[in-house]
Amino acid sequence: MQIRHSGLGIASFILSLGGGVALFLLVVLAGFAEINSPGGLDEGAPMAVLLGLGIIGAGLLEMVALALGVAGIVQHGRRRVLAILGVVFACGALLGTAGLMVIGALS
Repeated sequence: MQIRHSGLGIASFILSLGGGVALFLLVVLAGFAEINSPGGLDEGAPMAVLLGLGIIGAGLLEMVALALGVAGIVQHGRRRVLAILGVVFACGALLGTAGLMVIGALS
């Protein structure tokens, strides 16, 4: 009998990839909006609010992926590869976003 992949690991992997792509696209869009706005993007502008909410939502999606990945890793009798990849990708996306926020706050 072949060992099957963990359902939690599969979900973690898919969510971490989707959340990572969403975070990347939203940060790029925020950068373009900042560059193309005279005097910078107004924090109260509807586009800035939507971009901020999107980034927060994608960050929450990455945290869910991280939790599912950890749960998939500790499951017994299942393959752990996708769960480990989900945790790695989710951590990378969260740390990358946090790093960009720190760089933005310092400049």
